[in-house]
Amino acid sequence: MLAITQDSLGGPEVLTMAEVDKPVPGPTEVLVRVEAAGVNPTDWKTRATGGLVGAPPFTLGYDVSGVVEGSGIGQALYEPGDEVFGMLRYPFGHGAYAQYVTAPSRHFARKPRVVDHVRAAALPLAALTAWQALVDVAGLKGGQRVLIHAAAGGVGHLAVQITKARGAYVIGTASAAKHAFLRGLGADELVDYRAADFAETVRDVDVVLDGIGGDYGRRSLRTLRRGGTLVTLPLSVMDAGLPEEAAALGVRSAAMLVEPDHAALRALAALVEAGRLRPEIAAVLPLAEAAKAHELGETGRTSGKIVLTVPH
Repeated sequence: MLAITQDSLGGPEVLTMAEVDKPVPGPTEVLVRVEAAGVNPTDWKTRATGGLVGAPPFTLGYDVSGVVEGSGIGQALYEPGDEVFGMLRYPFGHGAYAQYVTAPSRHFARKPRVVDHVRAAALPLAALTAWQALVDVAGLKGGQRVLIHAAAGGVGHLAVQITKARGAYVIGTASAAKHAFLRGLGADELVDYRAADFAETVRDVDVVLDGIGGDYGRRSLRTLRRGGTLVTLPLSVMDAGLPEEAAALGVRSAAMLVEPDHAALRALAALVEAGRLRPEIAAVLPLAEAAKAHELGETGRTSGKIVLTVPH
């Protein structure tokens, strides 16, 4: 099969198309013909530094939407021809930039019927990150106030919609140029981080979702009411001592990595089917232009997700 591989760390130019062995599904696994693969910031960070994955060679990518072609022994959820979407195990299950992938069947769910493979492939890693941070870690409830940093980004714009779907109030940080987009998604209040300091203006929130890192976590603590929760996505680097500082203020600080999650994928698919969750597509490129997709993503100027279509 064809896949995008890299033999060394570096810039987008290290990504090349190659012919590699087609994977064989093991027990409880499915073989999925990839129709589209989502691109995430962790992909270009891993390409450049190795991240949690380590040294190449490897094939990047976690987000998959495609069609089941085969199964290993004991797999009973899907039949050949079923359309599925899902996330390969983070960080070591990478390999979505390819014509075929294998993974445990419960790392997938049935693709929402109302979207195509491109939009389905834009969802898994980013939407699962938002869901697990807000619902599972922070215990988000209706009526709460939620501060979402980088609200127009891949995780952020989905987090806005998930928060609204659960009946909570959304405050987002984003540049002014992206405010109209975020209001269209349901954001209640927006802060232009270039013109105002959110830490001086936002108060009494129950949950903060920080996908930026640096000093954002520490500055966010003062926006929380007692008993509130700050969730930091740790690849953005959690400040040393942040949990202790949070505890002294009567709030909680938690860091998380996203995991494959069959039940959450089904819940997200239901939101998509109900018209309450829709990924914004920043660009769609063919698999052969994976390097161009990385160049575009690394500009930091896109709203929503970049997706690769896979030829067969």
